Formats: sequence, C-alpha cells, structure tokens
Amino acid sequence: MQRILLIEDEKNVVKILSKILQENGYQVDIAFKKEEALNLINSNSYDIILSDFQLPDGNGIEILEIFRKKDKDTPFLIITAYGSINGAVEAMKKGATHYIAKPIDFDNLLKILSFYSEKSKPLTETENFHGIIGKSPKMQELFQEISIVSKSDSTVLIEGESGTGKELIAKAIHKLSKRADEPFVAINCSAIPLELFENELFGHEKGAYTGAVGREVGKIELAREGTLFLDEIGELPLYPQAKLLRVLQEKEFYRVGGTELIPANCRFISATNKNLEQLVEEGKFREDLFYRINVVHLRIPPLRERKEDIPLLAKYFLEKFSKIDDKEIYDIDSSAMEILLEYDWPGNVRELENAIERAVVMCQEDIVKPHHLPPRIQKKKSSSTLKAEIETTNLLDLEKKIIHKVLEEVNWNQTKAAEKLGISRKQLRTKMKNFGLLK
Repeated sequence: MQRILLIEDEKNVVKILSKILQENGYQVDIAFKKEEALNLINSNSYDIILSDFQLPDGNGIEILEIFRKKDKDTPFLIITAYGSINGAVEAMKKGATHYIAKPIDFDNLLKILSFYSEKSKPLTETENFHGIIGKSPKMQELFQEISIVSKSDSTVLIEGESGTGKELIAKAIHKLSKRADEPFVAINCSAIPLELFENELFGHEKGAYTGAVGREVGKIELAREGTLFLDEIGELPLYPQAKLLRVLQEKEFYRVGGTELIPANCRFISATNKNLEQLVEEGKFREDLFYRINVVHLRIPPLRERKEDIPLLAKYFLEKFSKIDDKEIYDIDSSAMEILLEYDWPGNVRELENAIERAVVMCQEDIVKPHHLPPRIQKKKSSSTLKAEIETTNLLDLEKKIIHKVLEEVNWNQTKAAEKLGISRKQLRTKMKNFGLLK
C-alpha cells in the first residue's frame, strides 16, 4: 500500500480527498499546517507527498525546499489555485514533481498518483527480462526458452521480423550463459560488402593484400570465448556461406593471407527476418549451413500477435523519453491508447518506440493525446479491426455512414455529394430521407 502525506488546510477538501485516496488503496496521513507536515516528514517515510501551495503558517515551497535537502527522489506534488500558477512554476524549478490546479479534477489526480506510484516500482523480472519488455503468454514462453537455451553451447537461430528485437534476445542469451564475462560481438551481414566479409570475419596478415600494412584480427578472434552474433544471416551470399560453414564444422580458420590455424572458440548465434527454409529451396542458402546454425530455433512474435504488451511497452518508452527530454508526461489517454492497440505495427517494437518518442517531443501537456501520435498511426486502422467492423456492420448502416461522411466533406452540398457518390441528386435525396439525414 502506497503511503501519501496530504498537506492541506481546507477541511472540506481534506475530507473528500482523503476518502477518495483511501478508497483507491492509499494510506493517507494528514497535515493542516507547515509545522505539522515537517514533523510528519521527519518521523515517517512517504511514497508521495501532496501539498497545497498556500498554508496558514507558510507555503508548500518552503516544505519542498526542506524536504529536498534529505530526499531528492520521492514525488512531491503541489496543489495550486489558478491565481498561483507562477508559484507552481517556481515550485517546479525547486524540485516539485508535478502541480495540480484547483478545482481538483479527482479522476485526473488519481491517474497522476497512479503514474508516480507505478514509476516508483520497477518492472518485475517477468515483465522486463534482461531489457526485453513483455508479459504476454507468447513472450513469457520465449523468456523460458531463452533461459534454457543459454545454458548450452549450441548454435541458435533467432527468427523475427524487423524491429522485434533479435539482437536483444541474443544479448540476453549471452548474459545468462557461462560466457557472460567474455565479449559479445555483432556482425550485420547485410551491411558488409561481399569482398570485405572474409576479412571482417577472419582478419588478415600483414601484406595479405594491397593496403594490409599490419596484422588485423577478425570478429571471431575478437569474440574469444564469448558470443558472435550474425545478424540478418539470410542476406549472406553463397560464397561466404561456404567459408562460414567450414568454421562451424572445423572450429578453426585461417586469417586472410595466413598459414596459422586459429581456433574458433566462440558461440555462434544467428538472426534472420527471412524464411531460410524457403531460401534453401530456392538455392539461395546452403542447406548444410542452415542445419549448422539452426540447432536451436527461437521465434520472436511480431507485435501484432502480442497486443497485450503494447500498453506496457508504450508506458515504458513514455517514461524513458520523458526523462530524456526532461518532461513530466504521466500517461497516455484512453483514446490514444486505443489507436496504439488498433494499429498493426509493421515495424514492430522499434516503430512503437519511435512513435512514443515523437509523441513525447510533440506533447506540451502532461498526457499524450491522439494528435501527438504520428499521422500514419492516427489514420490507419489495423486489418483485424477493419475486418471486425465489416463482419459486424449491416450494409445499410455502412451505406448511411458513407453518405454521411461525403456530405460532411462537401459541407452538405447535395449536388457535390451526389457527384462524388456517382448517383443522381434525386437518388441521394431519397437515400437521405430513408436514413434520416435530411436537415
């Protein structure tokens, strides 16, 4: 139970506010004056302090200044009348976390208190699994698989669409393995030119080619006995695939231009956003390499398959970017969250993160609203939502909606509306009459 110190001298406000707070699960201590508040602060510990700006023997800023000398983190919220907004701004400069304007909107206050209550509680280990956020059954199953896989040295293939967090999964496996103290080295196979891939992987000896002025170790050696992560392995052309296969089979390699066999002691984890089995059938990926890298297969579900994780992820990113931009944005309103839940997220978690970052930049209030979200997300309904609407909508209702929308677009000009709809004005008026749209 969160403990709140309420500092307020108006007895009616105290009576109503303390009752509402208690009904919503808060333990409330009350101080009517500055001196009482300071005594309670000195002898107790509070999760949140909620103080009126003006008190009989002082003001909330004086309490705030004394409190911040010993506690810089506990949320301290100032309640202020509209005439005291300047005082609220001063309070924010001196360390107040938020200010609440009078008359108090109790629903809004509860949302703000809930935000700061949750903010003080870190995500549980089941919700934040080594930097991977999710509480849906599919993600919980994936977390269990990662825990099991990390205990072995077998190669792992991580399959997932772009933006699902394949590298985060690979890093989690590495952190949980016995190799955690060794390096984690990543290669993006799609970003390395073909002629440089061998050099990138194996390194070279001095004089191996023009410009090789000294020995250079490759990524396999840099990984030592740690983990080598091959991202987007499906982009790798056939020639370097053969070179990689030999390393996986023999556990050794030569530097380019070298004669000394170098042991490959690292663990290999690969990732792809393509269907490698289909590439094998098309002759674009070696079958023998596919089986070598695919001893353990992990699939990351796209965000559209785990929409119950969207509120958790959205609020995680909201807190992250609010802190970076030094803003106090405490929530995402219900209509904005509904838009986030309806959208299909083709760019997955990365796209959601970018959308929330943009919303925080655009938001000049203390709550994210629909107009703060990227326009493409505001306008586009998910295919599943659209399908559900079509399945549940009567054709006559749908026709009425279309006619009404067109009429609004042309400011109820019936001639223009009829032209847009491809019917005569007489037909339009008949339909408007039947649908009760005649004004």
